[in-house]
This record gives sequence, C-alpha cells and structure tokens, in this order.
Amino acid sequence: MQFTDIDGVTLHFAHRPVAGRRHLVFINALGTDFRIWNAVTEVLGDEVSTLVYDKRGHGLSDLGTTPYSIEDHVDDLAGLIDRLGIEDVALCGLSVGGLVAQGLYARRPELVSGLVLCDTAHKIGTQESWNARIATVKKDGIEAIADAVMKAWFTPGFHAQRTNELAGCRNMLVRQNVDGYIATCVALREADYTGVAASIAAPTLCVAGDQDGSTPPDLVRSLADLIAGSRFEVIADAGHIPCIERPEALAALLHAFLADLPAGN
Repeated sequence: MQFTDIDGVTLHFAHRPVAGRRHLVFINALGTDFRIWNAVTEVLGDEVSTLVYDKRGHGLSDLGTTPYSIEDHVDDLAGLIDRLGIEDVALCGLSVGGLVAQGLYARRPELVSGLVLCDTAHKIGTQESWNARIATVKKDGIEAIADAVMKAWFTPGFHAQRTNELAGCRNMLVRQNVDGYIATCVALREADYTGVAASIAAPTLCVAGDQDGSTPPDLVRSLADLIAGSRFEVIADAGHIPCIERPEALAALLHAFLADLPAGN
C-alpha cells in the first residue's frame, strides 16, 4: 500500500514502474476505487509502467475540503505525478476521470503524450440531473441510487451471468465516502471542457461501451468530434465500466494506442 501527501490531501496509489516503458496513468470513475483497473493492468503486464490512484473522497484517499472542482482533482494528479518524478505520461481516464485527464492536458500539455478518454465526454449530465442525484444521496445515501447505477455500469448479460462481481462492484459503490461522492457530483455538474477538448493536440483515443447507460456512445463520439485527429472505438457487450466488464478488449485498444505513440520516457 502506497500513500503520499499532496498539499494536505493523503492519496492512496499504486505505482509500478517498468524500466524503459512509458507510464500509463489511470483515472477512476465516480464511486469507484483503483481496483477497477486490476484486470486491465494484469493483461498489459510489463509492456507499460502503470500508476493508479484513488481520487480524493474515494477509496483510501483523504476527503479533503468539499465541495470539489475538476481542477482540485487535477491538482492532486499533477502533484502525484510530480512527486513520483514522472516526466511523460499517457492518460486513461474513465467518466469523471476523462474530465480530469482533459484538465491535466490543458494545464500541462508538455507532460501528456497521449489521451485515452473512456466512457466520458467534454460535459457530462445536466444541472438538473446532478442536482437530483445529489439531493437523493444527501437524503438517503448512495444505497438509494446503487441499483440504477449498476444498470448504467454493466450490461444485462453481466447482471445475469456475473452476479458475484456485480455484488462486489455494488459494495464498492455504496461504501464510498458520501461526502466525497457528493463533492465529485458537484464537480461534474459544474464542469464544461468543450473548449479544452477542442484544443487537444495530443494523440487521442475515445472509447465507449456499446451499452453505456451513463455516457452513451453518441455522447462519447461528440467528444471525439471535437478533438482533431482523434480515433473513436466502441467496445461491444460493455456498459460504462469496460475495464471490469471487457478488460481484454480495453487492454487491446490501449496496447495498440501506446504502440503508435512516439517514443517517450
């Protein structure tokens, strides 16, 4: 278990450097911790150095000061990367993690050699949808939305055939810090990275699960359309969390994407 303090916020992370291999940094979705990437990093093995971490207010990281902005999450990630002395990264951000990835690129474009924006967008949801979710969680806790979230995260086939994994993922969601969850909902509600997305010049791959109930493929495609030269790929038989539902498919896309990047550190 690895922990570090970034400007007063203790972050839980796992850093696995491989000599001569580029760093791939994974950024989690709302209501998850970094274990969602385990199967993907296992498939990738030693072909890449990896960094995973729990966002503030999630997993074993500190809550920090609430409410949050996406820029607060960017501060944490930039500080963590600098603390570890990493000078060249590819980013793989899922859902809110994709917004954090866009934010880090906007601030430190020289640091980012490539972006994989997975089941995300330049703007996610509406004021009304986030306000409704925040109100429900404040009143009744994350448990009140857990079943609906599971339907967005995973396909009907996953629900029917992988019941133990489904139960575990539901546990992960409902055991997140409520204040951290709400604070990140606020960050999502306020975030609009349309201008940032249009400015991205780094190689970019946008990925969508074909049955994503949170950021549907058409929304992810609209993000890809903003980014000059980006690629758009759909993972079949996947919902919002393909790193759990279809890790081999996502790892294959990551492998091909990394292979096409110019040599880095």
